[in-house]
Amino acid sequence: MTAPEPLPRTIRFDVFELDARAGELRRDGARIKLQDQPLHVLEMLLERRGDVVTREELQRRLWPSDTFVDFEHGLYNAIKRVREALGDSAENPRFIETLSKRGYRFIGTIDLSESAPAAHVAAVESIAVLPFINLSSDREDEYFADGITEEIINALAQIEQLRVVARSSAFSFKGKHVDPRTVGQELNVMRILEGSVRRAENRLRVTAQLIDVQNGYHRWSERYDRELKDVFKIQDEIARAIAERLKITLSGAGKKPLVKAGTESVEAYKLYAKGRALLYRRGGAIRTAVECFERAVAIDSEYALAWAGLADSYTTLGYYGLARPEASMPMGMEAARRAVALGPSLAEAHNSLAMAALMGAWDLAEAEREFLLAIKLNPTYIQARDWYGLFYLQFAQGRLSEGAEQAKLALASDPLSSYAHAIYGMTCTLAGRRAEGIEISRRAVELDPDSYLARAMLQFDLHAGGELEESVTVGESALAMSGRHSWSMATLAVCLADLNKPADADAIYQEMLARGRRQYMPPALLALAASGAGRADEAIAHAREAYQIRDPHCESFLSRYFDFPRRLYGDPRFREIVDLMAPWGTAPPGLSRQ
Repeated sequence: MTAPEPLPRTIRFDVFELDARAGELRRDGARIKLQDQPLHVLEMLLERRGDVVTREELQRRLWPSDTFVDFEHGLYNAIKRVREALGDSAENPRFIETLSKRGYRFIGTIDLSESAPAAHVAAVESIAVLPFINLSSDREDEYFADGITEEIINALAQIEQLRVVARSSAFSFKGKHVDPRTVGQELNVMRILEGSVRRAENRLRVTAQLIDVQNGYHRWSERYDRELKDVFKIQDEIARAIAERLKITLSGAGKKPLVKAGTESVEAYKLYAKGRALLYRRGGAIRTAVECFERAVAIDSEYALAWAGLADSYTTLGYYGLARPEASMPMGMEAARRAVALGPSLAEAHNSLAMAALMGAWDLAEAEREFLLAIKLNPTYIQARDWYGLFYLQFAQGRLSEGAEQAKLALASDPLSSYAHAIYGMTCTLAGRRAEGIEISRRAVELDPDSYLARAMLQFDLHAGGELEESVTVGESALAMSGRHSWSMATLAVCLADLNKPADADAIYQEMLARGRRQYMPPALLALAASGAGRADEAIAHAREAYQIRDPHCESFLSRYFDFPRRLYGDPRFREIVDLMAPWGTAPPGLSRQ
C-alpha cells in the first residue's frame, strides 16, 4: 500500500484541479459545485491514488459517528456526486473505479506539480477523428468516406488508454476548414486525425495525418494505395499506427484486428455506411435507409451490422409515425434477433434488439437486459445510453433522475452533438429540471439549426416550462421544416388549447384527421390533438385504438409517469387505458387484462 502523501495546494488531473486548502474542485478554472462530503471522498482517493481505499477506511475517516446504514447511503451518494462532477461513470470509469464489496480506487493520472500549467496535464491521451474528405468524382462516395471515418472512430474507441470523441461531435466539423487549436479547445482533445479518401474503380487511396492541437505539429502521416477490398485493413493499420505514435500499449487483445469488417463485400459495406448516414438524418430519409440496409443484407446475409441498421430503421419508422406498427415493428424485431445471432458481441445489435423489444413487443425485461448489455459492450455508444435513459428509464419505468444521468453521460462523450443535447434536454424536463431542459434544448438547435428533432424537443420543453407563446413559434418552425410532422402538430394543438385558443387547436386536429384518411396517422397523437380541441370522446377513442394496435407512441404519451396533456390525464377513462400499460407485455386484443 502506498503511504498517504500530503496533497499540494493544487492537484491536477485531466482538465480538473482540486485546491485542497480552499476545498474547491475546478474544471478549466471554473468552480464546480461539490458538497463537503463528496469533496473529502475525492481528496482521500487522490491521496491514495492507484491504491484501493476500502469502504471501512472511508467510514472510519469520514463517517466516524454514523451508523452503518447511514454510511452506506452516504457513501453511495458521495461517490455518485463525485462522478457527476467529473463526468465519470461506473460502467466505463476514467477516474474512479469500483471494486465490488471492497472499495474504490482513483485510476487517473495526476500532476502533483504546484506550478504545472493546466494545459499540460491531460491524464489520458485524447483524439478527435474529423470526417475524411471525399476526393472521388462520385458523390455517392461521400457516404463511403464517412463510413471509413466512423470505423476508425470505433476502432480507436476500443483502446482503453485513449479517449475518443464520439461521431456526432467530430462530424460537426464536416465541410469546415478549422484551425486544429479550435478543434482541440471545443472538443477538449490533444490530437486530431484528419484525412482524405479517393476511389477510382477498384483502387483506393487513403491519406491520414495525426496532428497535435497545441502547435499544429504533424506527428504522423501516411498514404495508402491499395485495392478497394483492402479498405478494412487500411482502417486497422491507421488505428494501430496512432496507438504506436502515442506510445499506447494495446491490451492482451492487441493481436486481434481493431476493425472487424463484418463483411467481405465492399458494396454491402458502402450500402451500410450510406444507410447509417441517412438514418442519422431521421424524417423521410429513414425510408431510404431501409432500402440501403435491405440491399446490404441481400448482398451479404451474414452482415450483422447491416441487420442491426435495418432493425433500427424499421423501429424508427414506427416511433416516427411513418409506418403502421403492425407492419414495421415485427420486422424490426426479426432483423434485431438476426443481428444478435450473427454478432453477439456487437453493441449495435443488442441495442437494436432492446429498442425493438421496448417499442414493438412491449417486453420491458428483454429491453432492459439488452440495453445494459449494449452499454457494457460499448460504454461510449451514444444511442444506447440515450435510448436507455429516455425511453426505458424515464418513459417506461419512471426513474426520471436516472434517465437524465444516462443522457448526461452520453452528452459528455459527444459534447457537440445536437442529438445528444436534444435528448438530454428532454430528460431534464421530464426529471423536473425544466429551465435546464429548455437551455440545453436551445443549445441543440444552435448546434444544428436544420435538425427537426432538436426543434421538436425544444417545442415540448418550452411548453412544459410554461413558455407557451415561444413553444408555438418553435412548433410552427418545426412543422415548416418537417413537412408538418405529427409530433409537432399534436404538441401545437395542446399548446394552443392551453393558450385558450380551442378553435386553432381544433383546426390542427382536423388537419391531422384529414391526413389520416390518406395515410397512417398515429392514434396516440390524434388523442393528444383531440384533447386540445376539446373533443374528449374522440380523444378516448383514439387512445383505445393506440393501445390496441400497440402504437409505439403509447410508450411515451400513455406513460403513467408524466401527464401530457393534463386535460387528457384528468379523464378517468384515459387513466383506465394508462393503467393497462403497466406492466407492459400483456396482449392488447381489447381493453381487458382477462
